[in-house]
Amino acid sequence: MDSENTQTPEDLDPVAAPGPASAPAAAPDPEPLAAAAAGPGPDPHSQGAELPADDIALAEHLKGGYEQVVREIRKVIIGQHEVVEQVLLTLFVGGNSIITGVPGLAKTLLVQTLAGVLDLDYARIQFTPDLMPSDITGTEVIQQNAETGRRNLEFVRGPVFTNILLADEINRTPPKTQSALLEAMQEHNVTVQGETYQLAEPFLVLATQNPIELEGTYPLPEAQLDRFMFNVIIHHPPVDEEIEVVRETTRGKDVAFERTLTGPDIIAFQKLVRRVPVSEAVMNYTVDLVRKTRPDDPESPDFIKQWIEYGASVRAAQYLILGGKARALLDGRYFVRFQDIRGLAGPVLRHRILTNFHAESERITTDQVIEQLLDAVAVPASQM
Repeated sequence: MDSENTQTPEDLDPVAAPGPASAPAAAPDPEPLAAAAAGPGPDPHSQGAELPADDIALAEHLKGGYEQVVREIRKVIIGQHEVVEQVLLTLFVGGNSIITGVPGLAKTLLVQTLAGVLDLDYARIQFTPDLMPSDITGTEVIQQNAETGRRNLEFVRGPVFTNILLADEINRTPPKTQSALLEAMQEHNVTVQGETYQLAEPFLVLATQNPIELEGTYPLPEAQLDRFMFNVIIHHPPVDEEIEVVRETTRGKDVAFERTLTGPDIIAFQKLVRRVPVSEAVMNYTVDLVRKTRPDDPESPDFIKQWIEYGASVRAAQYLILGGKARALLDGRYFVRFQDIRGLAGPVLRHRILTNFHAESERITTDQVIEQLLDAVAVPASQM
């Protein structure tokens, strides 16, 4: 891995000023969330976990807004519950994710629907082999002043200047164009001819990949894949859901969305996520889980040393913790449980673990390795 993987969680924060966020004006009563967080008895995950009253009210608003957004998305997207959850977790954390699936599984429709529900600016880039970096970031063009007749260079913004960007089939464009998008993802700005232009907030990139058609593609190298929070896998739906999809998409249907969350709400939520406390036990477990994916770690299981060429980076642990914090808030808690970390291990680790020849010859997938790792790295009995 490159040296950039030694970032702290604060380095992943897309918001320049991570100061305290104020709660929305009509925030609900914080008491229900406090009671839900406390539960019927003491929870070992919540020891020492405290949030100010304003943060609790904001967390309650986030939970209610999330549930409403999911209901609105369900007007268009049938099934795919885990996919929808992981995409929304990406948004609330302030990360970016890859969506992998064969054609026809509503990857584009999901992203368009999310932008429509949230009333955020949306842009789509269809990546092709002839796409240039300036087609993404924008370029300077010569404009003539109608009054003075003088010609000046003016910057024309590209499609990256939006809130939600769909990078469709990102592996179909050369590395120099891929890197232009990845720079915008990391820095939340673009630099053209020495001038830096800030991107709008919130800013979310959802990139898609087709796993079955690899001819003429430029697979993202591991160091670039590492910048994505999740690798979200979309599978074919069950038969009953597929029948419902065909029925709903072959008849006329007008959909109107009820919008409850705004761009400023999402920015406030991204800051709130980073203020959720994490116990030392959960933190240690997360780091231990990630370290055990590396074959050169002396405590790694034997199957890791046998099947894995390279393990996950520090970013994996950062995104597991951030995703766990957001997952806790959406569940009505303001502390992270071991189950939050284990539930996100698949989408966080699957694109950060590189299998070797032995695994490929035995047809061992990264998801199978992760499942076996979760069995090997069990939650301490004292924390159950």
